Amino acid sequence: MRILKVISLLLDYPTETLVAARDELEQAILQAREISPNQRAGLFELLEVICGKDLMDGQEHYGALFGRGRSLSLLLFEHVHGESRDRGQAMVDMMAQYEEAGFAIGVKELPDYIPLYLEFLSTREDIEAREGLADVAHLLALLAARLDERESAYASCFRALLQIAGAEPQVAVAELREQVKAEPRDDSLEALDRIWEEEAVDFMKAEQQDRCSSLPSAPGKARDESAVPLHWVDFQHEGRAAAPAGEVGNV
Repeated sequence: MRILKVISLLLDYPTETLVAARDELEQAILQAREISPNQRAGLFELLEVICGKDLMDGQEHYGALFGRGRSLSLLLFEHVHGESRDRGQAMVDMMAQYEEAGFAIGVKELPDYIPLYLEFLSTREDIEAREGLADVAHLLALLAARLDERESAYASCFRALLQIAGAEPQVAVAELREQVKAEPRDDSLEALDRIWEEEAVDFMKAEQQDRCSSLPSAPGKARDESAVPLHWVDFQHEGRAAAPAGEVGNV
């Protein structure tokens, strides 16, 4: 489905290559019959926003929109699993899905990056592509509603995707509008500072616990050797040969 490739490019970081392909993208949008004239008009508006301004300004705007805070993250599983371990397994499963379909990705991309997922779906049969979008329709609607709240033209991408998935964009987004209005903005400098401080505190606690667990036991108490730093072990056990030079990294 060619329009999915187009939306994938529009949602990715703006580049000179994208700007240079403006005419081709316009033709692809114009010919897309999977979306309504209203949705095509929204994509044309976004294309104008991206290509009609200075590229560096567009890149700065993109970074400020999608790179600050988590509410507009373009990583699907960040909205579903956050930082939990379940996210890792979900990524493994998604990679397996790509590999099974013979879809190769670059090492720099995470498998749940939405533009990458759309590129993958663009290579599948139409019914499979629609089902793939339907699986994440709630997240697409949520991102559309949040972008609407910021009056961003990028919302048009998610509205078009909802329509391809078989949902009514206006209805799906309207159902989340009140929820989104009540959400605190997480892309302000104050919110980002607060998140950084919370994560720094958690890191310091974890580091302190790790250090304490590796300290030797008090005299008279048995010591769990597995808790002793590896480089102490040779000094604690007489007769144990030191590792030959050059083999330390293999321990």
